[in-house]
Amino acid sequence: MEVILLSAGSRHCAVPREHVLEVMRPLSLQALTGAPTYLLGLAVVRGRPTPVVHLGLLLGEQEASVARWVTVRTGERQVALAVSAVEGLVSLETHAFEESAPLLGLCRDNAIAELATRDGQLVFLLETSRLVEKCPSVLPEGSP
Repeated sequence: MEVILLSAGSRHCAVPREHVLEVMRPLSLQALTGAPTYLLGLAVVRGRPTPVVHLGLLLGEQEASVARWVTVRTGERQVALAVSAVEGLVSLETHAFEESAPLLGLCRDNAIAELATRDGQLVFLLETSRLVEKCPSVLPEGSP
């Protein structure tokens, strides 16, 4: 499977190539009231309001720098992933959680679809269609 390899702090993640729309520098954000810490806010990306998810915080990292945004298709919508680095296009052989130790199924996050390894590192393959559903419906600060 061809994927775009990303890093979010010490975590390595991958998104199927066909779901990636664009890699860009971070844009200005509109903060959201009541949003979880991993939802940084909304940005206008190519004319579309787009939620921006800090991938490191979503995956449990305490601190992870943000150097790039990666916009991904999530069904009819898009989301921008704030990541530490974009490492490039690679081919990965993935393994379903069900093939891994049974206890991993108890820890499975809905945003993670499968596991892979690359150069001795664990790689999480993201389930892009579930990234936006994890973001609650919230209004920008100052909205009625």
